[in-house]
Amino acid sequence: MRTGVLSKNNIIDFLNENFINTWVENAELGRTGSLQAPIAKRREREGISFNTNHSLAKSIMKGWVKGSPVDCFVISHDFELMGSVDFNEFLDNMEKPEDEPEMYMVFLKDSLNDKRPGLGDTILTPEQPSQNVLDTFRTPELVHQDYTVVFIDTTAFQNGGTLTIDINVGKDNAIGIFQLLDGSKKLPTENVPDGVDPEAWNNQDSEEYMKAFDALAKVWGIFPGQTGKIAYQFDQGKLFKLCATGDQWGGIGGINAFHATVSVETKDGRDESMSETLE
Repeated sequence: MRTGVLSKNNIIDFLNENFINTWVENAELGRTGSLQAPIAKRREREGISFNTNHSLAKSIMKGWVKGSPVDCFVISHDFELMGSVDFNEFLDNMEKPEDEPEMYMVFLKDSLNDKRPGLGDTILTPEQPSQNVLDTFRTPELVHQDYTVVFIDTTAFQNGGTLTIDINVGKDNAIGIFQLLDGSKKLPTENVPDGVDPEAWNNQDSEEYMKAFDALAKVWGIFPGQTGKIAYQFDQGKLFKLCATGDQWGGIGGINAFHATVSVETKDGRDESMSETLE
């Protein structure tokens, strides 16, 4: 989705016409653990209550990104969460500073057009065969922790097609691993299955690790600032999962952003392989 040449005035006019800007302190909603007890005591002392069960509060809490210092949400007038992005990561990881206004406008317009960016579900149709995803991933301490999962719905393509995911990893330190899974596939957990070597289960380079995901296609080791692609041909529309995590070779605990363009191209009669991974 291209928005054309954006000027400061264009952006301001768009925001003023469509949005209200406000700030909500994480501590007030209980997100900052170390401040929960002091804030509870302050409210009791001052006789002030804060209803975290309110629909607006619930929408904000639903859209929180783990580890994010600043979140940007688009919330409808009836408190439906329409879009969410870790805004600091989003801005810090654009390839060029001049890309920031355009990508932010894409995020806002996609939210208003009910594409739900950043909320983990991407619905593709013949009328809307391509969508953008903005999210983050983390390098876990144990390999089967902290997955970022994007649900991809291609059921509208009854006769199948080729699902393509173009991935751009941000410029923070974490290295990305992306795997395309069947929608019904359960993700591996920290619990080591019976008969499996724990060391192999927790080694991203091992055959056991690969077997645990049983990925339809994957792209491995996208370094900061680099791109990768996944392509998978399917015969009938179905649900998929894109699973993102950090490569431990890049250091445990790192967080990075990624931007993915997810699209489906319908069959044109060519003899194509069932699946392929482009690295």
